[in-house]
Amino acid sequence: MSSAEISEHVSVDDYLAREEQSHLRHEYIDGWVRGMCGATVRHNVVKGNCLALLWVRLRHTRCRPFDADRKIKIRNESLSRFYYPNLQVVCESNAPTSVFQERPVLLIEVLSPSTRRNDLEEKMAAYAAIPSLQCYIALEQHQPIAIVLRRTDQGFVQEKIEGIRGTIELPFFGCSLSMEEIYEEVEFTPECIQEPELEYNAQDSN
Repeated sequence: MSSAEISEHVSVDDYLAREEQSHLRHEYIDGWVRGMCGATVRHNVVKGNCLALLWVRLRHTRCRPFDADRKIKIRNESLSRFYYPNLQVVCESNAPTSVFQERPVLLIEVLSPSTRRNDLEEKMAAYAAIPSLQCYIALEQHQPIAIVLRRTDQGFVQEKIEGIRGTIELPFFGCSLSMEEIYEEVEFTPECIQEPELEYNAQDSN
């Protein structure tokens, strides 16, 4: 991952105001703004499968899945962040007029060559600071592999689920996601990272 030079420090209010007017999406990391790029067809198939599965699983419950158009806010003594996760599930929603959510229960990111380091390091640590979060899932897009971070009584525990016959249990929802369903109609490659993608750049939002 490479990043463009950051030209200014931006306040939360300025970021939110600019984001409302911008045609592109940007994430906010403790005062710095990072532009987001598009995704591959494979990436979007995996994300879309997860959204469809969770929509059906959680229908008629108080929990609702949101796709990457909905950002989350993480703000505490050490963090001030706004991210656009590929998928989130919220059981206690912000007001209908809000432009972000603050209490996700489940977060899912589909890994890409240009974003995987952020997803597995920066974001994983930041997401673990969300009090409501029960589970963070990072999905490879080239092979059926899931890295799952779960909240336990002893803190977060990480596990790796591999293979199309695997299952990701979601006991806090009373359901599960099978890897076969998640990766339906996905063409796998011999390795997890292959095709080049656009850069995932840090930049100001002007």
